Amino acid sequence: MGEEGYLTGKLLIASPAIGDPRFDRALIYVCDHDEDHAMGIAINNPVEDLRLPALFGQLGIESDIILPDRAVLNGGPVDGDRGFVLHTPDFAHDSATMRVSGNICLTATREVLDAMASDHPPRQAVLALGYAGWGPGQLEDELQASAWLVADPEEGLIFDDRFDDKWERALQQIGVDPARLSAISGHA
Repeated sequence: MGEEGYLTGKLLIASPAIGDPRFDRALIYVCDHDEDHAMGIAINNPVEDLRLPALFGQLGIESDIILPDRAVLNGGPVDGDRGFVLHTPDFAHDSATMRVSGNICLTATREVLDAMASDHPPRQAVLALGYAGWGPGQLEDELQASAWLVADPEEGLIFDDRFDDKWERALQQIGVDPARLSAISGHA
């Protein structure tokens, strides 16, 4: 676990025991976790038919560069109309940027979008709409029920756009065979 037993900066990998179809095969990067709540961004669920250039156009954000044709992510079921950007620390905006871990930050203000559209964008960035949230003790209860596996995230896994096998790759990084995990789900 992270600092003082909390999971900030860790990766949650949904197990077959998750029991919630919204999180089937989900990977959640935990951005904030303490005794009162937990908040994270799903990193492997692209919004169907929504790409970064189209969203920036809808928002009226002018770009100094050709924006990469990247997917916009469905970050979770809470606040689905609000944007959250996970990015490398080469961009920061005053108190609006939260450093989650040594190499990953979270910003949810227009300034990070402007930076992404500038000729000095963050080295890596992914935009998600919405987030996953838990109330006091809720995530701990889900961990106790074996709904999530916990891993140290790798930057490549957070930012790459190979969504079809991202869940399997996350499991493999912690030495779990996805086929075997599915076969033994629910058996102690």
